[in-house]
Amino acid sequence: MLVSALLFGAMAFTAKLATARLSGAQVAFIRFLIGTTPALLIPRFRARALTFQRLDLLFYRGFFGGLAVLCYFIAIEKIAVGVATLLNYTSPLFSGLFSMFILHERISPKVLIPMPVALTGVFLVVHAHARPGDILGFGIWELVGFGSALASGAAVTAMRAARRGENSWAVYTSFCLLGTIVTAPLAIINWKQPTFDEWITLGATSLFAIGAQLLLTFSLRWVDAMTVGVMSQLAVLVSMVLGAAFIGEHITPTAALGATLAIGGVVGVVYVTSLSKGTVMTAEEIAPEA
Repeated sequence: MLVSALLFGAMAFTAKLATARLSGAQVAFIRFLIGTTPALLIPRFRARALTFQRLDLLFYRGFFGGLAVLCYFIAIEKIAVGVATLLNYTSPLFSGLFSMFILHERISPKVLIPMPVALTGVFLVVHAHARPGDILGFGIWELVGFGSALASGAAVTAMRAARRGENSWAVYTSFCLLGTIVTAPLAIINWKQPTFDEWITLGATSLFAIGAQLLLTFSLRWVDAMTVGVMSQLAVLVSMVLGAAFIGEHITPTAALGATLAIGGVVGVVYVTSLSKGTVMTAEEIAPEA
């Protein structure tokens, strides 16, 4: 699970490198296209991917998951990779709300304590990187990044419903296949032929994503939901550190404080939600959408 979180952070960084000239939609499209290869090339995985019961739930999971990654990679293209990753990883704030309204699950009122802390942290990070004309620090691309968290929350809610009767390979393949379809229009419109160096970063992004997902799936057999919620936030720190170390993205004291509050608040929400759902909530149900 630790290596998975590190790979998710590395994936965000290499995606940032790839979007120096290529569009975020194109990078997301290639990431999904390569992500479908295990189910296409390995007969055992393909057979499991084609075994499903609720096509509607798999569609919702794949569509909203693809939309989440599309918004996430567009945000990575336009703003600092650490900020984009932080915004995307606030998705547990919304998956709990969606599960309450859509799946009719009860959420403890205690969640109202850490949630404002997380949102305050997000505001501080975004405000530290604000540009002239932004409203409260939020410009259009920060809103797109926030939209990735909303879409991810919807996708995780659909996945939680789907996983009651679907196997993990059906869920994963629907994510990659529909993600490819969702990202294709913008990718094709803005297509640029990648150079050799860009193919390296595209390949690294895809391999990091596949490795992170597979390691995450492998570790879910033994790791509880709370541990997943905490350790997945390491991806935010990794992306911030790599962005500061290699491409000059500044981490101001305000941004550092905000990141600490945001990550702490999200972890608090995961903790309270895990307690309120008891044994119903599994680690896979709050896995990152990337």
